[in-house]
This record gives sequence, structure tokens and C-alpha cells, in this order.
Amino acid sequence: MAKSRQEGMCKYTRRIRFWKNSIMRRPVFLGLLLVLFLGVAVYIRLWAIDLTISEAETEIIRRQFDLANKEAMEESAEWRLKYDEEVERGTQRLRELIQAKQALEKKTLEAASLNKSLTILQKENINLLERVESMTQELENEKLKCSTRE
Repeated sequence: MAKSRQEGMCKYTRRIRFWKNSIMRRPVFLGLLLVLFLGVAVYIRLWAIDLTISEAETEIIRRQFDLANKEAMEESAEWRLKYDEEVERGTQRLRELIQAKQALEKKTLEAASLNKSLTILQKENINLLERVESMTQELENEKLKCSTRE
């Protein structure tokens, strides 16, 4: 009896699980059916539209398309011209910047060269001043010698 009761419980729980799963799947299934139905309805609606257009309407549509195409081409040409102008302006500024950078580098090199020359000249000047000082002392010594001899 206990065994049959467990088997009955097993069958009962299986039925509950199956029923729960089917309830959980039902909204998804209904959603898919609704989407399928709406897709078919849209397809039939598009198919039912009368596609017969007269030659006059065709000519009007062609003119509108040509006009829109021409306007788009003109606008595209305007934007291309603006782009080309900006590129030219940017290129010109880049050239000016490169020239200014080169001039700055040249002046920096000249300044470094002038500083080096100035340092060399200052050293030479110090050496010459020392020589003048020593020659002045020699001259005075010679004058003293001459004055002591007389």
C-alpha cells in the first residue's frame, strides 16, 4: 500500500510539473502566434495595395526624384567645397607652424652659437687682461730697474 501511494504521488507530481511547464510555455506560444498573425496581416495589407500608377504620376515622381537628387548633389558639392577649403586652410596653417618652428630652432641654434662665442671671447678677454696686467707689471719692473741704475 505504501508503494502504490508513492507511485500515485509520483504520477501526481509529474502531472503538476507538466501542467506548470505548459502554463509557463503558454504565454510564449501565444506571443509567437500573435506575432505570426500580425506579420501575415501586414503582408496581406501590403499585397492588397493597388500598385497601378498612371504615367502622369510616374512623370511627377520622376521629376521630384530628379529635383531631390539635384539638390542633394548641390549640397554635397557645397560640403565638399567647404571641406576642401578647410583642408587648404589647415594645410596652410601647418606650413606656417613648421616654418615658425624651423625659424625658432634656427634662432635657438644661433643663440647657442652666440653664447658659445661669447664664452670664448670672455675667456680670451680674461687671458688678455691677465697678459696686460703681467706686462704692466713687467714694464713697471723695468722702469724701476732703469731708475735704480741711474
